Amino acid sequence: PGNRRSCIQCLGVVIAVALSARIIGGHIVGPHSAKYLVSLKRMTGSHFCGGSLVSRSWVLTAAHCKTELNQMLIVAGEYSLSTFEGTEQIFRPSRMVVHPDYSSTTKNADVMLIKLNRPVVYNAFVSIVPLPQQGATVKEGRLCQVSGWGYTSPIGGRTSDTLRSVHLPIVPSWKCNATSSYAGFITSNMICAGLSTGGKDACQGDSGGPLVCEGRVFGIVSWGHSCASPRYPGVYTAVANFQKWIYKTIFRHQ
Repeated sequence: PGNRRSCIQCLGVVIAVALSARIIGGHIVGPHSAKYLVSLKRMTGSHFCGGSLVSRSWVLTAAHCKTELNQMLIVAGEYSLSTFEGTEQIFRPSRMVVHPDYSSTTKNADVMLIKLNRPVVYNAFVSIVPLPQQGATVKEGRLCQVSGWGYTSPIGGRTSDTLRSVHLPIVPSWKCNATSSYAGFITSNMICAGLSTGGKDACQGDSGGPLVCEGRVFGIVSWGHSCASPRYPGVYTAVANFQKWIYKTIFRHQ
């Protein structure tokens, strides 16, 4: 996976899938305002996905962000991608666990856990984000926050050097699944968020990052038709459906 899109042809409907998704229309946030956010980088140092610290040793991200173990670095305490601020903690992955139901075609169950090669040190710049209860839901219209270093323009563009955030309302699945939108491709393991007017979204470079609602990580940036389109909200993995799997996986590999 990289900062590019792949297309799925299904029943004549082309869904452009963000393989490393996006912050459009957001704002630069104060340093370390999302202390749970991590940057997944290639060995060259280039950022390609986000993730969330859910324990001292585990990162929650999207399954489509998976690479070889020896091809990834994980950086916590990051703010500016190009500047070493002294707050960064750098890790190697020791294990990656992709959900067994993940489909690279439909993006169902787009969730992965990464075990760090050592525990993070909690401080003023690094902490975890709580998980929702298994099966919990977020009400339509509830504003949630997405943070990342993704593309800042839906047309071409480049990743943002500095951490950005955007607040987006939850869109009900029936509306997201309408024929004028995703036409049935939204599964029960996905949630949608975005403005009906468009203009704000996650975009390439944000994939795997958190959608935080009411202080908990309810979503993982997964895919979308295009960035910041009024007809196509961003699609996120519904973390509440996988809470038990997350805890079981962490316990099994502790």
